Formats: sequence, C-alpha cells, structure tokens
Amino acid sequence: MKTNPLLQPYNTAPFSKINNSHYLPAISKLIEETRLEIEAITSNTEAPTFKNTIEALENTGQKLDRATSIFFNLNSAETNDEIQKIAQEVSPMLTEFSNDMLLNKALFERIKSVYNQKDTLQLSEEQQMLLNKKYKAFSRNGANLSDKKKKELRKIDAELSKLSLTFGENVLAETNKFELHITNKSDLSGLPEGVIEAAAQTAEEKNKKGWVFTLDYPSYVPFLTYADNRELRKKMAIAFGSKGFHNDELDNQQNVLKIANLRHKRAQLLGYKSHAHFVLEERMAKTPEKVKSFLNELLEKAKPAANKEFDELTAFAKELDGIDHLEKWDGAYYSEKLKQKLFNLDDEKLKPYFELKNVINGVFDVAEKLFDLHFKEVQNIDKYHPDVKTYEVSDHTGALVAIFYADFHPRAGKRNGAWMTSYKPQQIKNGENDRPHISIVCNFTKPTASKPSLLTFNEVTTLFHEFGHALHGMLANTHYPSLSGTSVYWDFVELPSQILENWCYEKETLEFFAKHYKTGEVIPMEYVEKIKESATFLEGMATLRQLSFGLLDMAWHGQDPSGIKNVKAFELAAFGDTQLYPDVRENCMSTSFSHIFQGGYSAGYYSYKWAEVLDADAFALFKQEGIFNKKIADRFKGFVLSQGGTVDPMELYIKFRGQKPDPEALLKRAGLV
Repeated sequence: MKTNPLLQPYNTAPFSKINNSHYLPAISKLIEETRLEIEAITSNTEAPTFKNTIEALENTGQKLDRATSIFFNLNSAETNDEIQKIAQEVSPMLTEFSNDMLLNKALFERIKSVYNQKDTLQLSEEQQMLLNKKYKAFSRNGANLSDKKKKELRKIDAELSKLSLTFGENVLAETNKFELHITNKSDLSGLPEGVIEAAAQTAEEKNKKGWVFTLDYPSYVPFLTYADNRELRKKMAIAFGSKGFHNDELDNQQNVLKIANLRHKRAQLLGYKSHAHFVLEERMAKTPEKVKSFLNELLEKAKPAANKEFDELTAFAKELDGIDHLEKWDGAYYSEKLKQKLFNLDDEKLKPYFELKNVINGVFDVAEKLFDLHFKEVQNIDKYHPDVKTYEVSDHTGALVAIFYADFHPRAGKRNGAWMTSYKPQQIKNGENDRPHISIVCNFTKPTASKPSLLTFNEVTTLFHEFGHALHGMLANTHYPSLSGTSVYWDFVELPSQILENWCYEKETLEFFAKHYKTGEVIPMEYVEKIKESATFLEGMATLRQLSFGLLDMAWHGQDPSGIKNVKAFELAAFGDTQLYPDVRENCMSTSFSHIFQGGYSAGYYSYKWAEVLDADAFALFKQEGIFNKKIADRFKGFVLSQGGTVDPMELYIKFRGQKPDPEALLKRAGLV
C-alpha cells in the first residue's frame, strides 16, 4: 500500500507509475477511507448544519473520485483484457458503496434536517443549489424506501453496473474483431490516396500483405464514402451495423433487454412511471411528454425536406449508376458524389488545409480571442500513451487555468467516437482556487509515412465540439466540485460544445488555421463559401437521422419494456416515422447504441437537438455583434462556461442571451424554414 501511486499525494495523474495491480487495492482502500469520512459526519453529536453536514459530505471521497476517474478513463481510452476484468470487479464495489451512502438512514436524516431549515439559513445561491442537489440525490435514489425495497434497489444497481460494462466490452470486441482485408488493387477504386496509404499501414501493422480496413471511424467512414465497389461497401456496412447482433458470445440483445427492464423496475421502485420520467425530472425538458412533443415537432418540419432530399439522391444514383433502390451502404457514397457535383467540393480537396497540428492551433486561437486563454505544450506531465499531448493553460495574467490532455488517434484499446472527460475537478477550497485537469479523446485519421494527420471537415467540427466541452471544464469557477464545469443538466451540457462548431464555418476563423500543409497557402475563399453553402446540404436527412436516435432512446426508456421480446422488431417500430432506407435484416442499432446503454445518455439522446436550439439562438447573437466580440464572449464565459451547475440553466441562458431560446433560429440555420 505504501508504494501504491494512487494512494500517495499527486497533482497530475501519475500514469507512468501506475500498473494494473494498483487499481483494485487502491480503490478498495479509498472506499474504506471514504466510509470513515461519512461515519465522522453521521456520528457528529452537534446539530446538523450546512457546514458540518452538506459541505462535509461534498468534501468526502475526493481521493476515491480521482482514482476511479483515472481507472475508468483508461478503460475507455487505453483498455486491455486485464483492465476490463478489474472493471467487472470494481464496478459492483463502487455501486454497493454508492448505495451504502445514498441509503444511509443517519446521513439522510442529517441532510433532511438541514434541508427543512433551508429558508432560514441565509445560504448563497450556490449553497442553496448544493443543498437541493444533495437532498435530491438521496430522495431520488431510494433514501425514503423501506429496508426491503432498499435491498431490491441495491440488487438492481449492482446488476446494471455489470451489464453496461459487458455491453461496452462486447461492442469494443466486435469493433476489433472485424477487418476487411483487400489484396486486389482494383477493389480500392474510388478511395483517396491517403485512405489507401493508411490501410496499407494497418495491414503492415497486422503483418499482412495488401490493405486492411477496420470499423474504426477514420477507416470505416472514408470506405463507405468513397469506395466504388458496392459489394465491399455492403460488407463493411453490415459488419458495422451488426455489432452485438450475431447470437454469439458477444451478442448484446439480452443485455439491452435486461438493462431496459432493470432501469424501468428501478424507476418504478422509486415511484416514477418510467426510467425517462425519473431521468427527466432533473433536466431542462422535465417530462417525457415534452421531449416527445419536441422531437415530433422537429420531425414534422424535417420530414418533408428529408423525403425530398432522399428522392433527389435516389434519382441521382439512378442517373449515375442505374441504381433503382438506395441501400444504407449507398447513402454516404452518393451524398458525397452529389455534393461534389453541386458544390464542386469534397473532403479530399479540403483535407490538405486541415492538418491536425494547424487545427489544434486554430481552436487555441479561437479560445484566446474569445476568452483570453493561452496554451503551452509541455513535456513534463505524465501521459498514459505516447500519442497523448499535454498542455498548460493560462489566462492573460499568466495564472494557471487548467491542465489539458488531448488524445487524437484510434488504437485497439480505445473505444470509437470522441469525448471530453476530467481527471481532476475545479473547486474553491479554503480560499484557494484548485484548477481542473481536462482531457479530450478522439479517433482522427493517423499520420502516414508520407502525410501528417489531415482531417476531414467533419473531424474539424468534432475537434471544435469536444474542445467546447473542454472549455466548459477549464473555465469552471465554482466552490463545489459536484457543481463545477460540465456538472450541469444533461440537455444543457451540449451548448458549449455545439456552439463552438459554428466558428468552423466562419471565414474569419478559417483564415487563421486552414492552411495547406505543404505550401502554407490559406484555404481559397471559394472553398470557404462552398463550406458555408454546403452546411445545410441534406440537412433534412441528417435531422431525421438524429431524431430517429432520440425517438429510439425514448421508446426504450419512456414506457414499460417488459413486453418487448424481440429487440430488432421493437427497434423497427420505433424507427417507423423516420425510416428512409430499406431495413437491413442483419443489422440492429440498439445492440451497439453505446450512448444509451453504456454512456450517460439514456432518456437523454434528445439533448443533442435540444442544445442545437440553444446553440443556434446563442450564435445568432455572436453573428449579430461579431463572432469575436469580447463583450458577448465575456457574457458567455461569465454566465454559461464558468457557472457550472450552480444556477438553473434556463436562468443562465436568459442572463446571457436576454431572452428564452428561439427554436426558429435552428430551423432557419438548417434551411428547414
């Protein structure tokens, strides 16, 4: 124990000193230490006060939180069989500990005692929010249940924590298991040179001749977009869409049904009609009815546009290649061809202007112009993988704002997608502002022997998106860690990320980072115009796709799922109103829908569209006043980025914007009205 780096004092995470054998003993020991901290609160003979109960509880378990954040972040970004095995042991332990705390009668009595006096305590707005959140965390998670029901809740939670881990492990194993090995050069027809080179590099890494394509996004997406060989596109699309749906040891159908049913059972036990009713009580949307009406309202506006676009795409594919019926593996391919025809623009023309290094500098420049932040790459901070870049972030006075980690490329131990996370939260304690350690993880095109990492425009917007989340974490300025940074309502958390994407489309921004990697030439203005023109290309279809995911999520979580016997049939019914392409018999989305069955988006996938309304309306103000207007940027920083969850998000939004968000702004931007 004395040599365990997770039990020694550390500032930045001591990755190089940690080996897998350290996790289980450290987490076990820190759980015990946190139990003692809680015991000190419950055995206090003084009357419960905000300081000796609520603040004391907020300060418990901080070492445990840091150790578990290191462990679970690595389980997503740099995992292996051993880490996954440890996760299967650690997760139930943490769930049991969390339940022990939330179902601790003596602790809840003290919290309730303070809560009942809240009107006489003269608390600050932030303290009131902390008190409300602590009280609700207990009351919403079983503190008022009978002992028999508490026991049942513990059993459900333990099972859920294991099931979501297994679900994620199966998806990762399925992603890593498949490869498309090409030995015939003619099968590469249509693919850009950089994509072919990357596939040759992958083949070499796997000791194979020819070219290897995988289900990692930087390999899969270009293949579906550019490969002329329709049969091979079909093979890739079916492999991607059938993850966890093969009736084998990696099958997720039973996991999906068990998770949905256990969540429903848990919600009912706590007195809620469904899992969605439970979740949405603590969201801006408040009720499943409001979410469904929001999604259906957008569906009504988007569907005519989507049908029209789909007919145009079908007609184009028929005219070009004589294809009568578009299939899912045709969508990206013909969309790209049509985009090239209409706008004379494709990613291959744009990629040379988006070298990863320049895009990183570009996003840093945006942060500097808007929020006075400075980023300095440093080599003295421990990393968990050589690919990771580390930065010190400071303000205009040189004071430290945050430590920032960035991890950009795919590898076998990393799950697909892109996300922002934290290794240490911000808090103001004993008069000292303890700054956060923030990380973004992405899966961008790797550099090859002849080219640096060149991004598609979609990857550029992804980088800006995740960096928007990172800014929310970095600029946090609150007293309590549980209210800090991205600890906000889930349907508000996407506002900082989605609004930042808007800067990618602006000439003023592109001019200072979109430079040709060979010549240094600034991106031609005609390309900038075309990027803007094509921003709403097939927007109806894109909107329908996002709505289909939100509606599927609500279908799983907004009702009693006990009657569902067939995952695929249920999913097809949920997709009914949003379906454009014919169904693919071999595919099922739910079995790899990690956002809702592994991540935190259950009953919350609608948040992306909800936040788009906020971001379109908020960016309209920047457009009106100037995209680098300091006064507006200061307001956004002051009311949105720094306040975390200390104030109701709608209040914060109105303080920034001067009005409630206007849904028309999104429809206008999307070209749907």
